[in-house]
Amino acid sequence: MARNKKEDYFKTFVNLVEYSCNAAELLNDIMISFDAAAIREKLVEMHSIEHAGDSERHTMIKRLAQEFITPIEREDIMAMADAIDSVTDRIEDVVMRIYMFNIRDIREDAIRMSEVIVDCCRALKQALLEFHNFRKSQTLHGLIIKINALEEDGDKLFTEATRRLYESCKNPIEVLAWDQTFHYLERCCDACEDVANVIENVIMKNT
Repeated sequence: MARNKKEDYFKTFVNLVEYSCNAAELLNDIMISFDAAAIREKLVEMHSIEHAGDSERHTMIKRLAQEFITPIEREDIMAMADAIDSVTDRIEDVVMRIYMFNIRDIREDAIRMSEVIVDCCRALKQALLEFHNFRKSQTLHGLIIKINALEEDGDKLFTEATRRLYESCKNPIEVLAWDQTFHYLERCCDACEDVANVIENVIMKNT
């Protein structure tokens, strides 16, 4: 029996976003139960998740290069895989900044932002579980709207967190560290929205 290539690609998208979800959960755990002495160990754990996602993406690309018929256009498959991979990369970037800037205490705004990132990734996984049925799905559009709304929530949190930082913090080094870290937290939500945009583009091109 011939292998169902269509299902293989859509399953890979779900596998890739699972790494993003795992990364988001780890980031949120780091924020909630912060231990500055353990951050290097957590960075290694985060990189392990990111590396596993990269490996699966490379396997998919190798398969794609060998196939003539694909369920959606090759450039859309690549765009989707790259966009999902960027979500995991952006989450890892946050932990890298916490480590590089030697952050010693976590601000409450950062915890709230990490919770939104978890919600974004979970909604993204729901959307990608439904993506294989994009021509007939009754729920996919609503999930895209949900991701967009969560990204807007992330933007609002970023704005208010940055304002509170400059209002309350008098240490210029701490201000610089958190200004950059908040920026990278916000980019995680942007990356999730980018995946939703790729899904929308595929729908528009194929329906």
